Amino acid sequence: MITDKVAIEHDNKKRLSTGTRNAGRTEHRRPPMHMRERGGGRSRPEMHRESSSAPSVELPHTKFLGWRRGIATENMVSGQKVYGEDLVQIEGMEFRSWNPTRSKLAAALLKGMHIKLGEDLRILYLGVSSGTTASHVSDIVRNGIIYGVDFAPRVLREFVQLSETRKNLVPVFGNSSLPEEYDYLIPGEVDMIYQDVAQPNQVQILSKNAEMFLKKGGMAVLMIKARSISVARDPNSIFTEEIEKLKEAGFRILETRRLEPFEKDHLAVVLEYVGGARHPHRNQ
Repeated sequence: MITDKVAIEHDNKKRLSTGTRNAGRTEHRRPPMHMRERGGGRSRPEMHRESSSAPSVELPHTKFLGWRRGIATENMVSGQKVYGEDLVQIEGMEFRSWNPTRSKLAAALLKGMHIKLGEDLRILYLGVSSGTTASHVSDIVRNGIIYGVDFAPRVLREFVQLSETRKNLVPVFGNSSLPEEYDYLIPGEVDMIYQDVAQPNQVQILSKNAEMFLKKGGMAVLMIKARSISVARDPNSIFTEEIEKLKEAGFRILETRRLEPFEKDHLAVVLEYVGGARHPHRNQ
């Protein structure tokens, strides 16, 4: 794995030096407008609950700290803050607070979604940006590997810096719409694809990457951004249409959840890939 990472880092350096800035960021650096007070000031959003019980956050190295404090992951790199998050000591261990207004995965977990993340998973992360969410996944999947793909050179440079201290993160400079361009950088199949990209063809991007990399029976987590598909149409009709596209692309829908109040007009979808990677060499 280390040899693969060194080779990929060398390739990224060459490609970043002539990279383009066409792709937008995929992670918010400020709370969205709907999380702010009407008077213009900001306040901590109240945790939205589907029921009065705690969410089922049963992941390695992860704790639910209560509705006010949310969830946190055990810090794999002691003392390191990635995006200004709080560090919390629990039973002699250091945990990083996981902000649901900065991470759609954290929002989905707090909304009660069941997303399985094992310590040994191989994950392809499409739209990794600077690594806010990926850093928490790194805390959980500490014996696995996370290939983080992004096409924006500036934010990917930040992710490259993060990967220097977190050895299970592998930066991949590439356009997620063209997985054939980074095919050679990801050996073997992956267990999961996590996708958070602001593009109108979100299902097509997931489908193409699943055909290239995802094992049969593997899991995918897709954050559907309705406003990236159309600003004029009703989000619910967009979500219904995208779900049908996912079924046609060989995915079984396991769970869906709207992400309000943390993200407006977003739908988190957990999927099982009933197709299978079309490249036999990935099994070798």
